[in-house]
Amino acid sequence: MELAVFQELTEEITLECFYMTESQQEEKVIQLIDLHHFVECYHTEIRILSYIHHPINIVEESGDKKGILFFDLKHCAPFDWNAFEEFKRRNHIRELWFVFVEEDPIPDTIRHTDFIIENSLEIFYDKIFVFNFFQSAIQPLK
Repeated sequence: MELAVFQELTEEITLECFYMTESQQEEKVIQLIDLHHFVECYHTEIRILSYIHHPINIVEESGDKKGILFFDLKHCAPFDWNAFEEFKRRNHIRELWFVFVEEDPIPDTIRHTDFIIENSLEIFYDKIFVFNFFQSAIQPLK
């Protein structure tokens, strides 16, 4: 992402999310960076539709609306997985994707698989990935 585009989008978050704390706005910027880099690395063309007002980013791929949730195991915040199903229905999203974001290379995906099982993610999400941010690598888990 070019610096000018990043600055423009960061300003948009600051203006649109004025009600958020500085920490929440920072999380939103991280979400935005993850989203843009994931879209750059993904094998098909994805158009970003919405990312500001919800942890799930809405994108369009081949004419279908999809929701993408980025998740960092190091900074686990509990989610109400059922609320995301309602979000999917309300926004007419065809698929929900769950993306583990990793900064460091990972030798295996055991902790990801354990997290998927413990939280029954395969029920709620159509696709599950591990995205190594710095290696620009996307590994499908489901």
